[in-house]
Amino acid sequence: MAFSSLGFQQIQNYDTNSKLKAAYLFNFTRNFEWPEKMKTGSFIIQLVGNNPNLSSELNKMASTKQVGSQKLEIRTTTSIESSIQPHIIFLLNESSDLLKEASSKYKGKGSLIVTEKAGLAKSGATINFIAVDNKLKFEYSNNNAKKAGLKTSEVLKGLAIAVD
Repeated sequence: MAFSSLGFQQIQNYDTNSKLKAAYLFNFTRNFEWPEKMKTGSFIIQLVGNNPNLSSELNKMASTKQVGSQKLEIRTTTSIESSIQPHIIFLLNESSDLLKEASSKYKGKGSLIVTEKAGLAKSGATINFIAVDNKLKFEYSNNNAKKAGLKTSEVLKGLAIAVD
C-alpha cells in the first residue's frame, strides 16, 4: 500500500508559530503608545523577509480589525523601504542583518522593531521572539523602546523577558 506524503508535507512545512506571532503583533498595538504623528492614516505592520503563513494570518486580521480608528495595513518587503514609515517593522530571521539599518533609520520615529533571532533585543530590537521550553516567548528592551520614541504599558513589561 502506498501512502501519499502530500498531507504530511503540508503540515510539516506550515509555520506553527504564524498564528501566535500574528496575535502577538496585533496585541503589541495595544501595549505601546505611538507618537501623535503616527496616529493618523493606516497602522502599518511591515514584514521584512519571506513568511507567507505569517503574511496570510496578518492579512486575515487586517480584513476585520483596526488599531483604534486606524485601518490595519500589512506590507511585505525584502528590504527596508524608505517610502514606508511602519508602526511595527518585523525583521524575519533571514532579514536580521538589517537590524542596524532599521535601528538607525527609525530612531526616535515611533517604529517598533521586532525580530526573531537570539540576541537581537540586546542589539537594537525592542521585541525579540524566542523559544523557551518549546513555547513562543518574547524579550523586551526598555532602552530600545525609549530610543524608538515609544511608551510601553506595564502589562507588556510584565509578560516579557526583560533584557535591560
